[in-house]
This record gives sequence, structure tokens and C-alpha cells, in this order.
Amino acid sequence: MKIKCYAKINLSLDVTGITENGYHKLDSIFQLVSVYDILSLSVTEGDGIYLTCDNPEIPCDEKNIAYKAGKLFLEYSGIKAKIIMHIEKHIPSGAGMGGGSADGAGVLYGLNKILNSGYSNQELRNLAVKLGADVPYFLLGGTAFAQGIGEILTVLKPWNQLPLVILKGKESISTPEAYRAIDKLENPVHPDTKAMLQAIATQDKDLLCRSCANLFELAITCQDVTRAKKALLEHGAKCAVMTGSGSAVFGIFENSKSAKICAEKLKQDFAFAYACLTEEKNFIEID
Repeated sequence: MKIKCYAKINLSLDVTGITENGYHKLDSIFQLVSVYDILSLSVTEGDGIYLTCDNPEIPCDEKNIAYKAGKLFLEYSGIKAKIIMHIEKHIPSGAGMGGGSADGAGVLYGLNKILNSGYSNQELRNLAVKLGADVPYFLLGGTAFAQGIGEILTVLKPWNQLPLVILKGKESISTPEAYRAIDKLENPVHPDTKAMLQAIATQDKDLLCRSCANLFELAITCQDVTRAKKALLEHGAKCAVMTGSGSAVFGIFENSKSAKICAEKLKQDFAFAYACLTEEKNFIEID
């Protein structure tokens, strides 16, 4: 099986507290976007997990969520098999776009189909949370309200074909460091999650753009984030906000034409500059 594993952005991201076991509680709007890795997956007789990637900077051992997902699925199902995986990487790493989590969710989805295991999407999502807080979302896709540590998901009215440009410089941000910086904030101004939910429910694009926000922007300092936000707004974006714990920044545009013009102009100035659209369905199978 060969499938597209789509990335996400956080239209809004707020940290609302800390759980008893030390995890941060979130209120976030997750949105699938048309930037994707391509996962090739096959199962044969034998034993072991074999992962390769066209990007030499990506680990292909137990540090990789896709590898962990293959191992977890075999343990959960009790199946003995040899899993062969290859990731063609297009989602930038260290961007806050969930590339590793998307690939891990893709492995669970793909193995469930290849092995005819018959697990429901909810059962796969329950399994996925063991791989990371945002992995369950990628088995859901579309537009979703994430609460808890990210595992409590509410499906929202999909906002399809919203034109975006996503920029990322060379800098990446450490997620653990970003959360430590959040913990040090005094009297932070939190994103208006209620307004964002209203914007999505009514498909009010102006309210959506006014409501896009990310608490992590108050906590971290990254020149590439500042530079990307400035560049997007100067090239016609209606808003420009960092996604996840960084360091990619997305801008929402009036139409796809203006988004493509912006991405073309900025591709020489950023390591990643891509015009894309919001998506609803994850894991599109490729012939």
C-alpha cells in the first residue's frame, strides 16, 4: 500500500493547564493541510520492522513514530509479520506540522487494512495515543477541536479548500523547551478559542483570521518565525500565525492565485515555502 499522509496546522493553540502527571492541557483547533509525506507499506512472512526514508536526517529506528507504530500494532494484534516501510518526506521536520505523527498514524491505518484486522477508527485512535498526543488526530483528519493533552477530539464543520502559504526557515524549535517557556509566562493573553469555534461553525473567514492565535508565540523567540510572519503579511496574507510549537508559520489568503504568487516570491528566502489548501480526508491511497 502507498498512501499520502497529510500534515496539520493549528489554527488556534492555547495551553490551559497541567495534568497531575505533568502533561500540558490544550485547547486547539487542528486543521489538515495538503502537504503530505508518501508512506509505502508492505507486510510479508517473517519478523521485524524495516524502515527507510529518503531524508537522511530522519531516524529510521525506534526514535521514529512510524517504526514505533508498526511495533505497537503487531504487539496489540498479536500478529507475527515482517513490516517494510519507506517514507518519502515532504512535510518539514521541526515545523509544528506533525509530520512524524502523521506517518505513525498512517502506519496504523495501513496495517489495519493490509492485515484485515477490522479495528474501528476509534480503536485505532485509542491505540495511537500511546505514540503521542497528536497522533489520534491524524486518524480523524479534517477540522477538529482538541482538548485534554490533545487526545479528546471533537469533529468540527470542515473548512475545505482554504488557501494557505506555509513558510519555514532553517531554525527549528524544541517542543520540550517551548513548553518550559510556556510555564514561565506571567499573565499571558490566551487565544480566543470560543471565537474561533464560532468562526468555524458559521464559516466566517474574517472572524477566523482575527481568531487565529498561538500561545507559544508569546513564549519563544525565533527570528525565522518573526521573519516569516512579516513576509506573509507583506505579501497579502489576511493573518499569519505560527503552528504547533514552531517553527513553521501559515498565512491565510483570499484566493489560491494570491497564495501561489506569494509562495513563488518567497521560496528563495525560506527553506520551505508552499502554497496549499485545507483538506478533510487523510490517507489518500495512491495506485
